[in-house]
Amino acid sequence: MKRRQLRSFDLKQINGVTSLIGVDEVGRGAFAGPVVAAAVVVTREFLESRWALVKAGRVNDSKLLSAEEREELWSEFEQLAAAGRIHAHYGVAGVLEIEEFNILGATKLAMRRALEGIYPPEAFQPERTEPDLFSSLEERTTFQPVVSARILVDGLALRGFPYPHTAFVHGDARSLCIAMASIIAKVRRDRMMAELETRFPGYGFARHKGYGTEDHRDAVLRLGRCEEHRSVFLRKLLALRIDPAQMDFLAAQE
Repeated sequence: MKRRQLRSFDLKQINGVTSLIGVDEVGRGAFAGPVVAAAVVVTREFLESRWALVKAGRVNDSKLLSAEEREELWSEFEQLAAAGRIHAHYGVAGVLEIEEFNILGATKLAMRRALEGIYPPEAFQPERTEPDLFSSLEERTTFQPVVSARILVDGLALRGFPYPHTAFVHGDARSLCIAMASIIAKVRRDRMMAELETRFPGYGFARHKGYGTEDHRDAVLRLGRCEEHRSVFLRKLLALRIDPAQMDFLAAQE
């Protein structure tokens, strides 16, 4: 899908509400480090603004942009947020939470934390006032949401998620606000992985960002795991390089 259509997609989605909230995550498939999610609020006014008309064409799925392009857009998003033209927040779920809740549970936790930085879940629940005794039946059954916003999430619908949402597969390549969220999450996580490189030198976290590259595998085999490695994911990584008979021994060491 061409980039210029991201804005058009959101203009269609915003019909009937005052704003859209795009949500995306980064780091779900990595072997080390946290999963990071971001939420970005855009209004119709923003979608019709000069910035959206002129510059939104540079926004895309973060995976399809260079690191330099993402950093440039991050800086512009900061300026837009400072001017009150967008609102954004990110959430993080660490390795211990990934181990406890599994990667899907941790992803939903990070997304919830990102959204909670904008609105609590209660703000999206329908609210009704007590009707007057003489109100018509139609008036008595009318519900009004507290927040007039639609949440757009990249990927599949999230079961048991406290926020009502609409999910779009490859949403970061379809929706402007989801793509913006993907860029914020990616830049934030990349910076966190660069910080982990200083704490755990030798693994190359700043380079491969915790994903299962060949040099990451080599580093784990040479240095062993560190506390930022996900144990379940690491078994899969190591299984590609060692005798399966040794896996029980490795699991016992964890």
